[in-house]
Parts: sequence; C-alpha cells; structure tokens
Amino acid sequence: MIRIYQDGELRDEELLKRNAPKVDVSGVVAGILKDVRENGDKAVLKYTEKFDGARLDTMLVSEAEIAEAMAQTEPEFLDTLRLAERNIREYHEKQLRQSYSFTRPGGVVMGQKLLPIEKAGLYVPGGTAPYPSTVMMDAVPAKIAGCKEIVMCTPCGRDGRVNAAILAAAQIAGVTRIYKVGGAQAVAAMAYGTESIPRVDKIVGPGNAYVAEAKRQVYGQVAIDTIAGPSEVLVLADETAKPTHVAADMLAQAEHDVLSCCVLVTDSEKLAYAVQAEIEKQLSVLPRESIARPSIEDNGKIIIAANLRRGMEIANAVAPEHLEIFVDNPFDYLDDVKNAGSVFLGKNCPEPLGDYLGGTNHTLPTTGTARFGSPLGVDDFVKKIQYTYYPAEAFKKLVPEIARFAYKEGLDGHARSALIRLEEDK
Repeated sequence: MIRIYQDGELRDEELLKRNAPKVDVSGVVAGILKDVRENGDKAVLKYTEKFDGARLDTMLVSEAEIAEAMAQTEPEFLDTLRLAERNIREYHEKQLRQSYSFTRPGGVVMGQKLLPIEKAGLYVPGGTAPYPSTVMMDAVPAKIAGCKEIVMCTPCGRDGRVNAAILAAAQIAGVTRIYKVGGAQAVAAMAYGTESIPRVDKIVGPGNAYVAEAKRQVYGQVAIDTIAGPSEVLVLADETAKPTHVAADMLAQAEHDVLSCCVLVTDSEKLAYAVQAEIEKQLSVLPRESIARPSIEDNGKIIIAANLRRGMEIANAVAPEHLEIFVDNPFDYLDDVKNAGSVFLGKNCPEPLGDYLGGTNHTLPTTGTARFGSPLGVDDFVKKIQYTYYPAEAFKKLVPEIARFAYKEGLDGHARSALIRLEEDK
C-alpha cells in the first residue's frame, strides 16, 4: 500500500530519493562497447542472438518489411499515428529558430549559423512493451530540424521481426533507416559505426539500465540527449479532485517500471486517504500489477501539505518528470512552477495525453534533472556556428585591450598575435 506522510515528516533526502537500478552494469556495458568498436557487425549480431534470441542475416529493416508492417497495422491505428505526427509536428515547428547576424560601427559583422546535425540516432526500446510513441517523439523533431539521416535502432523478436506498430510509426514520422538491434550493442553501433550501421552524431531516446549506461560511456564520442531514469509523476491536487482519476494517473506511470516514482501532494487529508484506497482497488485489476505494485509500494508517496502553495514548493523540490496540476484553476499555479519536465494543467489533462497525442514531447528529464534539463525538441538536433568579421581599423582599436587581457592571463603569444598587426603597419 502506498504510504501517506504529513508535510515535514520526510527528510529532504527521503523526499528527493529515487531508486536506481540495483545492479552495477558498467563493467558489462564497457565490455560490449569495446567488442562492438573492435569487431563491428560480428559483435552486434552475436549480442543480438545472445540477448534477443534472434539469428539475423541482415540487421537493416527492408522496404518490404516496412510495407508489410503498414499493411498489417489496423487502419484506425495508422490514422491515430498520423494524428499524433500532425500534433507533434505543429508543436515542435514553433521551436525552430533562425540564424542571425548584425553589424557594429566600423564594419564589424557578427552572427550565428544554425545547422542541423547530419545524422541523428534514435534508440527505441522494446522490452516489456513496444513504444511507437517514442518513435514519434524522437523522429519528428529531428525531421523538423532538417537532419539528413535519421537512423533508428530497436530490438527485434526471436523471429527477427520488429513490432509492426513501431515500423509504421517510423514510416509516418520520417525515419530513413531502421536496424533490428537493441541494448548496449545498438548504442555502440551508432556511436562507433559498423560495416552496416552508420556512425551518428547524436543518440537520443530512453532505454533500460544497459542502454542508459552505454549512452553515458559513449558520450564525447557522440552527443546524447540525457541519461534517462525511471518514469515519474507528481500530482498536485486539492479536495475537488476525483480520487479515481488521481489514482489512475499515478498507476499510469507505475506500470512502466518497478522503479517508477509516483507522488501525490495535496492539502486535503480526505483526498489523500481516498486515493490510497482507490490505488489498491485499481491495482487489483491492472494487467501490469506485478510491475505497478512494487513501484507504488517502494517508491510511491502521498504527502499532505498545509496548502497548495506549499505543495508547489514540494513539487519544485522534487523536480518531477511529469507534473499534473489537478485543480479547477490550474493557470493560477503555472507561474509558480520552477522545476518540471512537462506540466499538465487541469483535470482533463492526464499525463498519457502527453505520451501520445497532445503534441508536447514525452522524452523528458528524469530523476530531478528537470532542475536544469529540458524536454527533447528541435534544438537537440541543431548545432550552432558563430562567426566574426573585423575590418582592419576596427580591429586595431581593440589591440591594446586584447594585449592587456592576454598579459593578465600570462599568455604572451595571444598578445603577440594581436600586437604584430600594429607593428607591421608601423
């Protein structure tokens, strides 16, 4: 049963604690990365057989397989995917920024070029469930940014086939190449390149502990979005909230992973106990109870705060991946939100709306990194190049200042680089 706490009963470290995977996988992952770096496709195929039970002749998903997946997918779900793509595209297109330049007196020109990264690498997990929504969330911003290639890796089944819904989502979202590879070996292949899988410039997307550790270890070889932790939600609710709805929203996160973190913060003791009872009731009929129950019992919390303003302070301290403001007047609290990955306003805006169709991204900062992190977006697939032009006379006016700065840092060569141009003129 989920525990109820009075505000102040939890120490800060208990309030902010997230449960990390209990097994250290860094050594295993390092070995996989080294093997793939040195042996390419041979190593990737070996690990695919070992971990996924699939013996593959080729890892690339063919056009025929994609066409077959489109034909197999229910027309109604294809329409749902297209709706999701439109909503996600509409939201993310507004994130596009422009290159700029400006001039200063004396003919100085300065500016910044914005360019898409050339090759984006997407990791889409398989595991306990297929996630076509992750395909959409990762691929659509990359396409809007203008990435020349969008390379996707995702695990296959023992029969060597990729889930049809994932392939359909990739086709609709604009993925250019798909490989039947999962786990740390997929991250390694995209980071280093193999005979079949191209080296990419950035890897994005969530995964299990092995994938997260692999992304951590290849960072610097390629860029990454973030080290994703277990899913989490914090619901801020008052006495007007329906316990059935609050409980359902919390369990929607709990069913992801036994390490998922679900928190209710409320100023209503009545609601707190009603939600506690309702969670037990709904757990008993949840198909993924074996996952959701340990999540709720080990990581779940209900906190009774003095009022909702204090509740918001708790929410900002937790810095949740998802924050639901479950009140009649949610916009009254929006300005108070300082740390959250994605905010869901009002009683008709449950977090699964954002997972699928709302349009905002569901690849979000977890484990408190919303204090400084941001949702995945178009900027994740864009790089910036700055440029400067100074005519001779404009530069000469700054030479004494440049030299003074350089001498202060003990870098005589820097000073000389500027002064030599004045000396030559003399």
